[in-house]
Amino acid sequence: MELYEFTIHELQEKLRKGETTSREITSSVFGRIDAVEKEVRAYITPMRETALAEAAAADERLKKGDGGPLTGIPIALKDITCTKGVRTTCGSQILSNFIPPYDATVVAKLRAAGAVFTGKTNMDEFAMGSSTETSFFGTTRNPWDLTRIPGGSSGGSAAAVAADECIAALGSDTGGSIRQPAALCGVVGLKPTYGRVSRYGLIAFASSLDQIGPFTKDVEDAAIVMNAIAGYDPKESTSVPEEVPDYRTFLGKDIKGWRVGIPKEYFIDGIDPEVEAAVRQAIKVVEGAGATCVEVSLPHTKYCLAVYYVVAPAEASSNLARYDGVKYGFRAEGAKDLLEMYKKTRSEGFGDEVKRRIMIGTYALSSGYYDAYYKKASQVRGLIKRDFETAFAACDVILTPTTPTPAFKLGEKTDDPMQMYLSDIFTISTNLAGIPGISVPCGFTAAGLPVGVQFLAGHFQEGRLLQIASAYEKNARIERRRPNL
Repeated sequence: MELYEFTIHELQEKLRKGETTSREITSSVFGRIDAVEKEVRAYITPMRETALAEAAAADERLKKGDGGPLTGIPIALKDITCTKGVRTTCGSQILSNFIPPYDATVVAKLRAAGAVFTGKTNMDEFAMGSSTETSFFGTTRNPWDLTRIPGGSSGGSAAAVAADECIAALGSDTGGSIRQPAALCGVVGLKPTYGRVSRYGLIAFASSLDQIGPFTKDVEDAAIVMNAIAGYDPKESTSVPEEVPDYRTFLGKDIKGWRVGIPKEYFIDGIDPEVEAAVRQAIKVVEGAGATCVEVSLPHTKYCLAVYYVVAPAEASSNLARYDGVKYGFRAEGAKDLLEMYKKTRSEGFGDEVKRRIMIGTYALSSGYYDAYYKKASQVRGLIKRDFETAFAACDVILTPTTPTPAFKLGEKTDDPMQMYLSDIFTISTNLAGIPGISVPCGFTAAGLPVGVQFLAGHFQEGRLLQIASAYEKNARIERRRPNL
């Protein structure tokens, strides 16, 4: 095996034993990027020179014996997290020349842990999309089939991990943007509880929904990254001062006696038969590991899509008002006055999907419509949260499909926004309720496309998620294939 193929914990062991160095691992990863990036297009801004310097510094730390689990490990960052001195674009022309003067908290934490940053990954513009096709910088392709989408909005991060163009990556999840691409690219993706991981330095899409989390090659690696990035941050107003356990202590424990909820509303007409078959098999694996599966109901699921596409665009409309061409970022030329400059900058700087959501959100917040749309959606959101609280009173975790279909063809849904939005039908409820979720590979279709199973738990129960995901991963023994690139 090449060094770029290993997991974090496997490389950690090799570094500890002196069998390799961070510089060798980082060089291996960039060799892989050179070989496949032209086809996959996972990155917006590779960071080769700084990565090699960080690797050399990590090797010095390791020689002194003060390295940790992430010291010297190459990690990619979704281009929605601020990086001091490195362009941060959010996949948009309007931020195509923006260089932040500070690091996001998660970046600072990984930097302190000795991680090596391989670069900033591609994404749907301002995280608005499910396919990474709305990026100003071009489309990322699914490593398993280059004619298909990798999912979104964190498609670049998911594709980079799947294609071994990094060892792990960070993404953000507003309505499924970690879990959906993780499922479609055959990797592990964890969305933490809202408030568990600091959003300071995360460029906002919908502030009450956004959350940062890891993409990894297996469940143990997800626990390792979570140990590094979770925790209270006084700089971030929604960060929760909840004690963070050592997530690795949950790995390898059995789930005998657990009650696993299967929501009847998630096995719906229209779900791909091969996806349903793979998830049904996952249920059998969980039962074989000693858990009891019970039917639960989440009756307000049918309203999730409508609620999300009022709440998220409304918050986006407010958050994106700051991009006006005055303070930073792209500014259109040739305007006669200030008002025309605003109009030209926003018209030219934003893509169609972002403009669509700004208009929807502005309408929902406008005088005379606020109560009918945003207020009503917020009330139904409360009912969705209560559904989960009721369900978790009857079970320890919930198991669902992550996506209704495998990865679809590039361009297949770009002209039909509603079909694109339905890609997130099984993931958006988690964001509305603020609970954690994890997607784990659960098999392949006949065409060789990955399928993911999703586990959900109550607030701040990431350890419980990692425990059942680890037990499932061990007992399912899913074939560890690699994309043929």
